[in-house]
Amino acid sequence: MKKTIGFIGGGRITRIFLQAFRNKGFIPAKIVVFDVNNEALLALKQKFPEAEITSLTDAASQDIVFIALHPPVIMDTLEQVKGNIKAGSCVISLAPKMTIEKISTKLNGLGNVARMIPNATSYINKGYNPVCFSKDFHDREAILEMMKILGDTIIVEEPKMEAYAIVSAMLPTYFWFQWQEMHRIGTIMGLEESEARETVEKTTQAAIETMYHSGLSYEEVIDLIPVKPIAAHEPRIREILTNTLGNLFEKIKP
Repeated sequence: MKKTIGFIGGGRITRIFLQAFRNKGFIPAKIVVFDVNNEALLALKQKFPEAEITSLTDAASQDIVFIALHPPVIMDTLEQVKGNIKAGSCVISLAPKMTIEKISTKLNGLGNVARMIPNATSYINKGYNPVCFSKDFHDREAILEMMKILGDTIIVEEPKMEAYAIVSAMLPTYFWFQWQEMHRIGTIMGLEESEARETVEKTTQAAIETMYHSGLSYEEVIDLIPVKPIAAHEPRIREILTNTLGNLFEKIKP
């Protein structure tokens, strides 16, 4: 039997999920979305007419309830809907920091609670999404099957979820602007737009393959290219990554 899905929160993550569902032709019995921002809801409805705009209590009463909110507002929101969530429903939080235990306790001991850290790349069904389940979670296989629509889904220990948020979910943001800049530099130096785009894309993909699948050590990989134009700046870049991401990790830990 097809399940109904409710999203509490109509922002980026919900848009990513709905696009991934559409890409694969996944059609649940019903999709409803609630958000306090009416403009966000109208924009979502315009792009995804298959999603119904609804109330907070109705979104919470579906078979599968995704909590697509920022951590600071999750507990207050769950307090408002704990009486509307059905005993057999699955509640899946898409945020760091809030543990399964905290969510379950707020929902009067609900046993069917999971957490997932989704990736932006799920937009094209190529996410790398860690998930963890409560001990008594039922319908695990069915939920995993649905999550696979988004891309690779891996079951992990809950204490590792925040590390995956830093090293996986946010990872593209550390590189996207650099790839775009190399693309721009290529056009300045005489490449056509299409040539610069393909060059950066293909070379980046091959570089990742070389680093992780060539059988070479890191030192052997970097020795393949004798000229390293920004090597003098690497210590500073490493320091920025370590300090910035380390501080962020401390903030999002439970």
